[in-house]
Amino acid sequence: MFAFIGRFATEKGADLMPDVVWRSVKQSYGALNIMILGSGNTYIENKLKEYEYTYSNFALDLGYKEHLSHKIYASADFLLMPSRVEPCGLNQMYSMRYGTVPVVRYTGGLRDTVEDISTGGAGLNFTYPGVDDIVHAMNRALEIYNQKGVMEDLIHANMNFDFAWEKSAEKYIALYNS
Repeated sequence: MFAFIGRFATEKGADLMPDVVWRSVKQSYGALNIMILGSGNTYIENKLKEYEYTYSNFALDLGYKEHLSHKIYASADFLLMPSRVEPCGLNQMYSMRYGTVPVVRYTGGLRDTVEDISTGGAGLNFTYPGVDDIVHAMNRALEIYNQKGVMEDLIHANMNFDFAWEKSAEKYIALYNS
């Protein structure tokens, strides 16, 4: 299952999600599930509502529901973050803690926290904020998902990342003492 959790705003890449849902479901012949939690732009909400009735493997919940977001992080296999800009990003860190593999656009704080599996990391990156790149990254994710050992290793690696302030503080102290 792929999940998107966030505001329906262009800076979050939410405007791309209706086409991502349509294309990924069609290309995978229904081999994947997508869950979206969020709200914001009315056009995006309405387009996604249409797909909720069209695709049995797509679920939508409109609004901000923190309790539900944590259940989604815990149950999803992959978290989609197609952000155009992301100064820090918390969703990818939440998902990693739950063992959910982040699939992120290589920008800002996402670049700082999610290294691609091809370079030894535990996530998937894509470069451009476009439907083609997102769906390509999702296809890579499906290939990984079908390799149970690789997927299990990613889950464990993500759950062991430490984003605590203590670690960052130690790095700053070391920097100032050098």
